[in-house]
Amino acid sequence: MATTVALGADHGGYALKENLTNFLEELGCSVRDVGCRDKEVADYPVFAALVANAVAAGDAEFGIMIDGAGIGSAMVANKIAGVRAALCYDVTTAANAREHNNANVLTLGGTLIGIRLAREIVHTFLSTPFAGGRHQRRVSMINALDGS
Repeated sequence: MATTVALGADHGGYALKENLTNFLEELGCSVRDVGCRDKEVADYPVFAALVANAVAAGDAEFGIMIDGAGIGSAMVANKIAGVRAALCYDVTTAANAREHNNANVLTLGGTLIGIRLAREIVHTFLSTPFAGGRHQRRVSMINALDGS
């Protein structure tokens, strides 16, 4: 799975980010770590914007952002034109986000899910192709809202 992933976290997702860095590299991904760099308190909007902007600029094909619950990061990422971020909490939501919505940023709740589940979600998200077809019309409608 050769792809570039922008990876970020706040303090609530730092430990999971470090674990997922190794996992992504094992999958053959190139990881662009945008921070945070330690467990000190960090504001998720800063890092979610860095992840989302990397995807929007084409510096990464996908983004993964981890905060305590994943909700705030999804809100931030979806403010960036061209980004379709999805908070996923199991493999079904990860597959649906990619297959139906062509999501390009995954957000995770680092304090809510364990490492094993996070790895399963990430693998599913990155390996599930967009179905296109009738879903493309809807993705185009989403993109029209931000002009992307």
